[in-house]
Amino acid sequence: MPATAADRFAGLLVDGLATYRLVKLVRHDRITAPVREAVEESQGPPERSNITYLLDCPWCLSFYFGTALTLGRLRWPRATEAFARAFALSALTGIVSQWLD
Repeated sequence: MPATAADRFAGLLVDGLATYRLVKLVRHDRITAPVREAVEESQGPPERSNITYLLDCPWCLSFYFGTALTLGRLRWPRATEAFARAFALSALTGIVSQWLD
């Protein structure tokens, strides 16, 4: 059964929120700080290293995460849906908690 326009929009929204959350995870979350610090220590600051720059650039990360989600939906649609939905719900929780706190 072909996807409706509403289904396609919902999928785009879920993937957009999941991409946002993945970018926040890599750039800001404490759990990924050791990785960011190790990369910067071995590669240098973002001004000198493309890899360090990539980890600090939201536009760059969002492109790669968006591409990965798009390709994942083509290859493993059910697993990608579950993964994207979990990250989208996390993003929504973070956004709403900023308003409510």
